[in-house]
Amino acid sequence: MSLHIATPWLFSQPDQDPRSATGKGLNWGFIATGGIARTVAGDLAQLQDARLYAVSSRSQDSADAFAAANAVTKAYGNDGDVPGYQRLLADETVDVVYVATPHAQHFEIVRDALNAGKHVLCEKSLTINGREAAELINLARERNLFLMEAVWSRFLPSIQRAFSIAASGELGDIKWVSADLGFPAAYDPSARIWSPAAGGGALLDLTVYALLWPLGTLGFPQSVSAVGSLNDDGVDTQNALTLAYDDGAIAQLTSSLLAHGPRSATVAGTRGFLQTQGSINNPREILVRTGWDEPRAERFETVGIGYTYELREVTRCIQQGLAESPVMPLDDSLNTMRLFDGVRSQLGVRYANDARV
Repeated sequence: MSLHIATPWLFSQPDQDPRSATGKGLNWGFIATGGIARTVAGDLAQLQDARLYAVSSRSQDSADAFAAANAVTKAYGNDGDVPGYQRLLADETVDVVYVATPHAQHFEIVRDALNAGKHVLCEKSLTINGREAAELINLARERNLFLMEAVWSRFLPSIQRAFSIAASGELGDIKWVSADLGFPAAYDPSARIWSPAAGGGALLDLTVYALLWPLGTLGFPQSVSAVGSLNDDGVDTQNALTLAYDDGAIAQLTSSLLAHGPRSATVAGTRGFLQTQGSINNPREILVRTGWDEPRAERFETVGIGYTYELREVTRCIQQGLAESPVMPLDDSLNTMRLFDGVRSQLGVRYANDARV
């Protein structure tokens, strides 16, 4: 793990309207047509210099329906032995692809996209494990193509502001961080979130949001201890992580598919603390308290659902010839997957992709 960071991942122009063009327009291709793809498509439509040009699905009917609903020019379904996403990747008009498939499919699809010469935004988690992440990152760097993990919350104005406050010294030296995210998810063995083959479980779906808070204020830890529970399928239903730092700082994170929680984050320092109001992955208010003073509230509005900020960053980076985002660097994705590998080892969680040679 790297030592903790002095300056978190902050935008150089945090107040810029994400809808405003930053360069030449890009043609996007979406791989998958599920709920997250539909949501992100709505936010992409708000960017002046982005065009949702193509979509792929295993089913031609699903691709056609998505295309009709989102004014997409090209729709690719499976054609015999040729997967729909391969047909999309062969389309030379596509500049960048957004991969919205289940976790276990990310490695193969992102690898094929990079080999096809496409820039890539891939849903979190980037891969199933650290080995897969390292392979993709090395490939992207070898081919000088943009690659980013879609941790959309990292780009939101509220979270950017929280990290800026922590970095400013207003709270003093940060000594502890806590964050939780949970909801009772009805068990359905056919659902992605409950499928061990798809990489289901609380860790890869929820803990990435809780982890965002210590990473943005303390950096990567020197050690992690984890406890949790698994169901009969070997899927982690909830987990609790303690992150420890050499300077004595600690972070405690909880993720659950079994129970409701406050979904709040606290960043506590020697001079004061901040606390989120609303879910930790998209807080609409931050309370900041110095000493025993009355807290001040800072409130935030988002453009669209909130994915516009992430999409603006991808578009801007590609337009400027950057191979990775300074706000979401590839080494952070790699270190996160390696951290999760260590957590899974402690919890006893294994995925089919772990056996891939």
